[in-house]
Amino acid sequence: MPQSLSNLLYHMVWSTKYRCPVITDFREDLYHYIYSTITREGGKVFAINGTNDHIHVAAKLLPKHKVSALLHVIKGNSSRWINEQNKSENTFMWQAGYGAFSISKSKLKCIIQYIKNQEKHHRLKSFKDEYIELLQLHDIEYDERHLWN
Repeated sequence: MPQSLSNLLYHMVWSTKYRCPVITDFREDLYHYIYSTITREGGKVFAINGTNDHIHVAAKLLPKHKVSALLHVIKGNSSRWINEQNKSENTFMWQAGYGAFSISKSKLKCIIQYIKNQEKHHRLKSFKDEYIELLQLHDIEYDERHLWN
């Protein structure tokens, strides 16, 4: 095969340290910062949204991207930016881990809508319940003792 072709779609989720509700009035600026980071790396963002304690991103990444490395850059650079810009009252930190789930093209519109409706969704379900549901839906084994550090 003379070409390498791909359509690598991901739903990525991560939380603030200890799920502290600190993403407040700078939320849109943060989303723009994350969007810019992903697009600068050659990715395509379909949706970014969340609540005051976590973020969801649907994006198409390039084959060269290692999801863990890209999220390390996104989380590290965005927390440094938040702190340097004094966007948060206290030192801002992300939780160490993340969730990354592959998306089929046929489910992308559903995931985008799901991400866009985060505020409404979380009136009925906590982030913890949502995250465990995502892990179970994707058959990911986990030890709950290590999910919330």
